[in-house]
Amino acid sequence: MKITIRKCEPSDFEAVYHFINLLENTEFSKEKQFEIFNENLKNTNHLFYIAENEEKPIGFLSCMVQNLIHHSGPIGEIQEMIVLPEYRGFKVGKVLIEHLISEAKKKNILQLEVTSGLQRVKAHEFYLREGFLDTHKKFTMNISEKP
Repeated sequence: MKITIRKCEPSDFEAVYHFINLLENTEFSKEKQFEIFNENLKNTNHLFYIAENEEKPIGFLSCMVQNLIHHSGPIGEIQEMIVLPEYRGFKVGKVLIEHLISEAKKKNILQLEVTSGLQRVKAHEFYLREGFLDTHKKFTMNISEKP
């Protein structure tokens, strides 16, 4: 297998839409996802990459860059990362992370972060293998459910 990584293009929407639905185990509104995808694709603080094997999309990674006061510089936060199940175990995720690190260094990003749901044990093992440290807890509040 020959894994290549490239920036996402507008024509990648269908693949990314499939990846996100698979990642979240749901089917999102295609129209809303299309709008968000294109908005983020135009934002230079969003890094979107596609992993391919023989020009077939097999993985996706998105990273949002923020200039954070408490870090005194830019931090990249992986928002979504997925590799198609049939391509897991072939180092696709590792290649995606290595590509992100290379691009982050070019942009003087100080640190990469990722939040992963408690149920995603295999993802946690992957990130630890790739050199991420388990240093934080994330707290969330769904305000759409608040009166």
